[in-house]
Amino acid sequence: MSNLIPSGDLRRMLLPPTYGRHVTSATEFTILSVEVWASGLVVNIHLPSGDSPEPRLMLQDHFGTKYALQDSATVGTRNLQVFAPSVPPGTRSLTIRAADDADSRPVVTFAVPLMAVREERPDLAPPPREAEASTDGDDESYQPDLRRPA
Repeated sequence: MSNLIPSGDLRRMLLPPTYGRHVTSATEFTILSVEVWASGLVVNIHLPSGDSPEPRLMLQDHFGTKYALQDSATVGTRNLQVFAPSVPPGTRSLTIRAADDADSRPVVTFAVPLMAVREERPDLAPPPREAEASTDGDDESYQPDLRRPA
C-alpha cells in the first residue's frame, strides 16, 4: 500500500466541515479527509462494512482542474482513492461529488488554505552569522527575549 501514496511532501490535511453519511444508488460512505500531496490527492473514505463497494468520486476546484483517479485500495472499512494532479497554487475550494448519482450531487466541499508552492524540503540549518560591526564596543548582537505565554 505504500506505493499508493503520491510522491513529494504532504502539504496539507483537509478535514470536512461536517461528517455525514452519503448514500448513492450504488453504495454509502463518509469522506473523512483529503491529503494534499505535492503530486496528488488522497481521499480517505469510511465504508459501512468491509464488503461495501467503493464509491465513484469526482473532484473539482474553482479553477476547473481535471482530477483523474490514479489508484484505489480498500482495507476493511477504509478506502483510499488517489487522484492527480495536486491542487494548483491559489486553489480556494475543493468539491467532492458522487459520480454514482445521476446528477453528480456534491458530497462535501473543503476550504483550501493558502499553501506555499515549495516542492523541496526547507533547509533546517540556521543561516550563517555574518560579522557584525559594533559601534558601541559591545560584541554581542541583539538577542530577543523569547518567552512562553502564560
